[in-house]
Amino acid sequence: MLNLAIILILSYLVGSIPTSIIVSKLVKGIDIRDYGSGNAGGTNTIRVLGWKYGIFVILFDAFKGAFAVVVIARLFGGNLPFSNQTPFDNFTLVQILAGLAAVLGHVWTIFAGFKGGKGIATALGFLLTIVTVDMLIAVAVFFIIVLTTKYVSLGSIAAAISLPLVMIIRENVFGVDIQGYHTVLPFVILTSALVIYTHRKNIVRLIKGNENKLKTKKK
Repeated sequence: MLNLAIILILSYLVGSIPTSIIVSKLVKGIDIRDYGSGNAGGTNTIRVLGWKYGIFVILFDAFKGAFAVVVIARLFGGNLPFSNQTPFDNFTLVQILAGLAAVLGHVWTIFAGFKGGKGIATALGFLLTIVTVDMLIAVAVFFIIVLTTKYVSLGSIAAAISLPLVMIIRENVFGVDIQGYHTVLPFVILTSALVIYTHRKNIVRLIKGNENKLKTKKK
């Protein structure tokens, strides 16, 4: 039990690293949450600081999710404090839990008053290691929506919705054998629901027609 708790805590702490806040303070001496949309994420960093810093924030936030799954989860000693009824081996199950902990850390970061980003990039890094093909399709959906509408929030929501749908269609329509499908699907739905929840204000603005489109800072 202690071993698993340490993994979850470390994953949460890594996910909690407030990348955009750190970058904005180092580059401009500001708190990114006081500018643009007020969100501590890569998209708002692009708006306020420009593409170079925004892309760095997105990549590092994705790295946090992947790091929790690939590195921190390896601290697992091999025994779970509960009976594993899933088709996954114990280590893979711990990887999924570590990834979720990192996403929670990003959204509710302990280092910035529990006010972090929306979890998209960290969830991307985490899920790419678990359901790679399905996640790549969801990423394609994201880019198609953003390029056609300029709404990053809409692209994020569409990608979050499409990921479990892609898994369901590939498994049940095309007969693709997704490893641990019946176990990983609930985790994916949970992560997607969390991402949609963090975009609840964006959804309201989209409905009202006053959501911000993707624009970089003016020079």
